Amino acid sequence: MMQRPTLREPETADHRSLKITFDDNLVARNLFGERNQHLRQIENVLGIQIHARGSTVTVHGDVITTQLVVKLLNELYGLIEEGYPIYESDIDYAIRILSSNDRVNLKNIFLDTVYITSQKKPIAPKGLTQKEYVDAMRKFDIVFAIGPAGTGKTYLAMAMAVSLLTKGHVNRIILTRPAVEAGESLGFLPGDLYEKVNPYLRPLYDALHDMMRHEKASRLVEQGAIEVAPLAFMRGRTLNDSFVILDEAQNTTSEQMKMFLTRLGSTSKAVITGDITQIDLPNGKVSGLVETKEILQGIKGIRFVFFSEKDVVRHQLVRDIIKAYEDLEEKEG
Repeated sequence: MMQRPTLREPETADHRSLKITFDDNLVARNLFGERNQHLRQIENVLGIQIHARGSTVTVHGDVITTQLVVKLLNELYGLIEEGYPIYESDIDYAIRILSSNDRVNLKNIFLDTVYITSQKKPIAPKGLTQKEYVDAMRKFDIVFAIGPAGTGKTYLAMAMAVSLLTKGHVNRIILTRPAVEAGESLGFLPGDLYEKVNPYLRPLYDALHDMMRHEKASRLVEQGAIEVAPLAFMRGRTLNDSFVILDEAQNTTSEQMKMFLTRLGSTSKAVITGDITQIDLPNGKVSGLVETKEILQGIKGIRFVFFSEKDVVRHQLVRDIIKAYEDLEEKEG
């Protein structure tokens, strides 16, 4: 067991130093990172000072931030003890999580594995909203995930779908998107049907191939266990024993959304993802996703999960870009 932090006399009324000694030198080295790069990352993000000697670190800074860093290091140390590999992105996510709620146990989030890819890479939540989303997909038959790009909405839904398929809880996965965006109609696009719809469905294939070997994914597609198709292909069908993902749902019309939701058969789940700030429908067309947010939230058995720019798990600049555009819209609104 690691020693509890010891409090030194503060240099000023607003600053203090805390010392932590970790028992396992190997775990401590993994926590600190090569050449203490993880500690330098925490310093840069939170604006404090961290000094390491052996398996002991001393944290110096303002009272609140120092206590946050101690909590952060303890939580990350516990994750490494459980065999979880820590990367720079994990530290970034952990800082954001604990900055918003310092009572969170990171193990409950980072170790909640949804699926393990063919490359032995575990897919797990990277934040509180993603954890809420994963729990919702387990519990509810219809889940709406609304928020900006880069928050893991489609990727986590895909991971949950593949997990349930491999465990035999569903017989097939159906991945669908609206095939008309930015005012373009399929009839005016060159090529046969496959060539017309494939560009719209490519992101779904990319996520699928990221989770399982290309050969296995192709075989499941050929067998019909995984179907990737434009939304128009869902009309008139009843989708039983399936995990159905409707991606880019902000570009569905009201009629298309109603059609999709009423396709769901017995022992099936549906996850609908979209970003209501990125609607490409022609002027005058109501987004089916916006409408569902207004009329379906009170129905038992349906769950809405809302993401924000704080939940973006891509590059830091993506979060900054999203926030900048939201600020601009607020000024113009």
